[in-house]
Amino acid sequence: MNWQEYIVSDNQVLLGKPTIKGTRISIELILELLSTGWTEYQILESYPSLSVESLRAVFAYLKACIQQELYFPISA
Repeated sequence: MNWQEYIVSDNQVLLGKPTIKGTRISIELILELLSTGWTEYQILESYPSLSVESLRAVFAYLKACIQQELYFPISA
């Protein structure tokens, strides 16, 4: 999947946080919803401008970030 088709970063939108293209829905918000137990169905129902593909792009984006070592090390 080419996540760049779905995720953008624009300094004029949410201070440049990565968002779903054409929306003000941040990747951070989607991850927060998922981490608190929301299902994919609940997210899509609550945010109709999203698609299944745009949600999948979130994970492709995160994978690319980790592969490029764009993460904070976890200390024990």
